[in-house]
Amino acid sequence: MNTSFATDIGQTSEQSAALFAKVACDIRERGYSILPEALPEPLTRQLLQQVSNLDETEFVAAGIGRQSDFVHEQRIRSDEIVWITGDTPPGALWCQWTDQLRLILNRQLLLGLFSFESHYSHYAPGAYYARHLDAFKGERNRVLSVVAYLNPEWGDNDGGELVLYANQEDATGVKVRPQRGTLVVFLSEDFPHQVLPAQRDRYAIAGWFRTNTSTATRIDPPR
Repeated sequence: MNTSFATDIGQTSEQSAALFAKVACDIRERGYSILPEALPEPLTRQLLQQVSNLDETEFVAAGIGRQSDFVHEQRIRSDEIVWITGDTPPGALWCQWTDQLRLILNRQLLLGLFSFESHYSHYAPGAYYARHLDAFKGERNRVLSVVAYLNPEWGDNDGGELVLYANQEDATGVKVRPQRGTLVVFLSEDFPHQVLPAQRDRYAIAGWFRTNTSTATRIDPPR
């Protein structure tokens, strides 16, 4: 990590390495990691500023599936999204930070993570995402799911919690308040999860580390 990048995100290379090692340890031991105040504050501030300044026409209704299988299904999810690219300063910093995470996860867990995709998500009051899995067993496309929260001063009564379930039989789960700076990483195939309705606008980043499953006739991930 170069000095300029460390200054921009407000986190030294040693701090980042320790944080990412903690994520790797949690994934190894239990399959998920929930770390409050993990996202560096300067990075969080820049990401929140960018998503707050987006025009409402830039958001699109989130759906299920890809390409010909893509559908909008209000019964399942009612959030809206904007994909993050590296062509803006906040997006570039986020992509660099998550790539450092990818390298350490590969080094410590040998996951073969090849690429990362992510988007801003906006849940208007009352919006939700029903219980689901980010990847199905054996597909090996999405390996690790990443969620980062951007909401300042999120109260106990504001709702919008992520509920992470241990398996399909788990009816209780672990609730995660979408408080600014909280980072959640979990195995995409193993943990069903949902987003409960919020009482106020809720902003987050959702992303996925993927393996390279491209072939001569198919590029993965498609858009």
